[in-house]
Amino acid sequence: MIAAIIVGLIAGWLAGKLVDGVGFGLIGDLLLGLVGGFIGGAIFGSPNGMIGAILVATVGAVILVWISHLIKRV
Repeated sequence: MIAAIIVGLIAGWLAGKLVDGVGFGLIGDLLLGLVGGFIGGAIFGSPNGMIGAILVATVGAVILVWISHLIKRV
């Protein structure tokens, strides 16, 4: 459980950097990363290893941050 939280936090930070280079602030990016980790896991399944988990969670977080940016612009 702690490893999943750490992976989600790393994914949120990466997603904030990858999407438009501007995120929702450190806390917002980290929270989106936690939720994005669950989204990535639901889309791609459970990966093997820490690197795979970070990649899957980052993709999920990028999707969530991208959608959040679309909603925020409207």
